[in-house]
Amino acid sequence: MFKKIIDYCKACYDELAHKTTWPTRKELTHSAVVVLCASLIIAIVVWVMDLVFKTFMGVVYPG
Repeated sequence: MFKKIIDYCKACYDELAHKTTWPTRKELTHSAVVVLCASLIIAIVVWVMDLVFKTFMGVVYPG
């Protein structure tokens, strides 16, 4: 049983250390900027939708 666990851990290490292609710093920075911009755009869209909905509800239910 322990041999299977050790073999599994060795296989995982081998794949992570030798078979996986890791992104460069430039690629990682670019991806982070894309995610940040997309998150900002989505947040602005949700904020505008909330503002419109709030205004609409204020017209429907004045008070």
